[in-house]
Amino acid sequence: MGKITELKQSKRSKKRVNVYIDGRFSLSLNTEEVLRNKLKVGMELTAEKQAELTGNDIVGKATDIAVRYLGYRPRSESEIRTKLLSRGCSEEITDTVISKLKEQKLIDDIAFANFWKDNRDTFSPRSSWLTRLELKRKGVSDEIADQVINSDSEYINAYEAAQTKARRLNTKDYAIFRQRLGEYLKRRGFGYEVINKTIVKVWQEYQEHSPA
Repeated sequence: MGKITELKQSKRSKKRVNVYIDGRFSLSLNTEEVLRNKLKVGMELTAEKQAELTGNDIVGKATDIAVRYLGYRPRSESEIRTKLLSRGCSEEITDTVISKLKEQKLIDDIAFANFWKDNRDTFSPRSSWLTRLELKRKGVSDEIADQVINSDSEYINAYEAAQTKARRLNTKDYAIFRQRLGEYLKRRGFGYEVINKTIVKVWQEYQEHSPA
């Protein structure tokens, strides 16, 4: 048991408060944690309560790391886990933070997979195989990838990707057109049949709209 003798704002951060117990610095807490527990000078704290406050603060710091990481773009659970462990968080703290963020719907691998697929389809169309591979690298399970990826859109994605590339080729030589566009679509993960049909379709449209 100890008595709080001073609550002093940290010089390093205005969001943190240094807690002095029996005249000695004991712990540093986030301002929100101080307010949530209604800490004040004269209050007595047991060793157990001090340990609880410290534990809550560690979880809070880890949560802040995860939330900032999520601020750039949605993340998979695996990405968040890797980030927290790389910042020195323990497995236990990491599990606690992930559970908390899942409850708040800030971590949702199905939503993340949909975001990733839609983003690719809109800005950088590629094959279902390549999108699936990217999701796997992000730690998304095969089961979730199966729910999100629709192989029926393969020709649509190939066509969208080919149109963008074809406009930059600027050639009337079919052999060159076919070679360059084929290589491009192959790098996007598309198979031979899809590539072949797409090239034929795009070349026909390209010829129709090209000036005589």
